[in-house]
Amino acid sequence: MSNTLDTIYNEDCLKTMNRMADSSIDLTITSPPYNLGNDHHTGAVRHNPYEDDLPEKEYQQQQLEVLNELYRVTKDTGSLFYNHKNRIRKGSQITPYEWLLKSDWIVKQEIVWFNGSQNFDKIRFYPMTERVYWLVKLADTKLENNISHHDLFDWKAQGTNKKHKRSFPEQMVSDILVCIPDAQIVYDPYMGSGTVARVCKNMGRKYIGSEISKEYCEIAELRLGQGILL
Repeated sequence: MSNTLDTIYNEDCLKTMNRMADSSIDLTITSPPYNLGNDHHTGAVRHNPYEDDLPEKEYQQQQLEVLNELYRVTKDTGSLFYNHKNRIRKGSQITPYEWLLKSDWIVKQEIVWFNGSQNFDKIRFYPMTERVYWLVKLADTKLENNISHHDLFDWKAQGTNKKHKRSFPEQMVSDILVCIPDAQIVYDPYMGSGTVARVCKNMGRKYIGSEISKEYCEIAELRLGQGILL
């Protein structure tokens, strides 16, 4: 059985990808859970949105498995834009390169997103950036910089009526799609509140999504159906 286009599946992404043929996806844009722990904070606001506290070794192995399965289902000319961040756990910084460089992907470029996150712990310089890693299968893969932009972005973070605290900006997705104009089938293995699907729908691209949370799937479908930002 194959997956239906323009559909968000309420299941683990590995299950969705198991139904995908090799080299069937043009582009993936995604932001996985960061494994920040179940009680992290932004400024004075503490969050506990979902289970996000795996042992670090297990988390990295999970991400590596997802990355390599994404590699399998992506066309040779395709790309993966992987939004993550440098995290502080037990006083030490953990960089996504610790598992990205073990994957099958080639790191084509590292994009810095200044999101102004309110991490005001005075024990260090305030961490206010995330990363978007552009990953490819072939080193000569190119994008078309149709927005004439540098590698530092200040996309404005978005939420969905306080339901999803970590929703990345629609502008991030639209900028990527404008610069990858030939990508017709776009996948997001961590669909969350449906940002990638929403932008794809508005820009005439086909999408497939996976989201393990039933609540987030319902939010995503509502956003898609009403065409408004909740």
